[in-house]
Amino acid sequence: MTDVLIISGGNAEDLIGATLAQHLAGLRLAALPLVGAGRRYEGHVERILGPRREMPSGGFPFNSLENLLADLKAGFLLEVAQQIRAAQQARREVRAVAAVGDAYALAIGVLASDWGRRPLFHLQPQVSHYYWGGRSVWERLRQPNQFAAEDYMFYERFMHRYVRAVYVRDKPSEARARALGMHKARFVGGMAMDTLGPPERSLEGLLDGRKVLVLLPGTRADVRFSLPLMLEAAALLPELQGLVAWAHNFDRVPLPEGWRLEPQDETTAVARRGEQRVWLLRGAFSAILHVGYVAIGTAGTANEQAAGMGLPVVAFPTPGPQYIYPNALRQSRLLGKALRLVEAHPERVAEAVRVFLADEAAREEARREGFERNGPRGALPRIAEEIRAALGTKEPTV
Repeated sequence: MTDVLIISGGNAEDLIGATLAQHLAGLRLAALPLVGAGRRYEGHVERILGPRREMPSGGFPFNSLENLLADLKAGFLLEVAQQIRAAQQARREVRAVAAVGDAYALAIGVLASDWGRRPLFHLQPQVSHYYWGGRSVWERLRQPNQFAAEDYMFYERFMHRYVRAVYVRDKPSEARARALGMHKARFVGGMAMDTLGPPERSLEGLLDGRKVLVLLPGTRADVRFSLPLMLEAAALLPELQGLVAWAHNFDRVPLPEGWRLEPQDETTAVARRGEQRVWLLRGAFSAILHVGYVAIGTAGTANEQAAGMGLPVVAFPTPGPQYIYPNALRQSRLLGKALRLVEAHPERVAEAVRVFLADEAAREEARREGFERNGPRGALPRIAEEIRAALGTKEPTV
């Protein structure tokens, strides 16, 4: 018997689910990741269910026709069928289900909970009323592939009849959900900020006294475009020390012409061009954010966490698969003055960074809106308490 099955619909959702699992320590846990292999769950749950396959789109099949066709060719429909089968099999042995993500994650959660016969909790970190950005419905309908990510659609609201609770991303989204009749919806804090732990390592030996420019190219294939551009922008900002939060092996680092990479060990490398150098660090995301002053980012949750830590973020769109222009524009509405979206050109990026260096009022506005739109912390511990209460268990004493 499994106490809690955690279902998650993406990389950021895996991180939220794995962090929730840590707060549910002592219970028998399983995970069903719907995008990718779900490696973040390793060491935090007893079993990881489902096909655990990597799709070419990285979880964004509907960002473009090219992404969708690539995923279909790689077995997307078979993967969906296998996930449905895994949910149906799991419902015989789970006591509660937590679904982290969009309406698809919720649908799989409904199946796994046997249509709500077992307590089902929906953690919805994707939809935000900030995405509306004052736009009319007509303006939103011009991008139909983004529409469902900007509001609680009728099919998602229908499935909420089977849930015990719905946890939304921010306070305006709670008000919107209640206006739509989602009376189980509550905002209890910023889930993404709860996933940001203490610094993983000391960076004292690497810092040279300059303010730190944080480079966040993300984890998906966008890095092939974004990291070289970020390095060129960093070269135009010699007053800052660049640190890259790198998620892959160092043999996968794309460099612009004239740069070379010098790995120091398994977690540290330096990219050089002449006298210019930028450090690439693996497994040090939180450590980098804690020493950062301003960020350049083409990532989803990482950009939001940087803003939530008070760092102004400069962003630019990539060819994909994730941080294409519509997604980048949506995130700029989400983060408000905490993020400045510019043309994908090193000079434009460097100019935007210098605005945050020179204009203290702009920095303070970015800091305030970053805190407001991404916090406060404390959501996942509270959600874990409510799941335990539904199971009739108490948090184990340490």
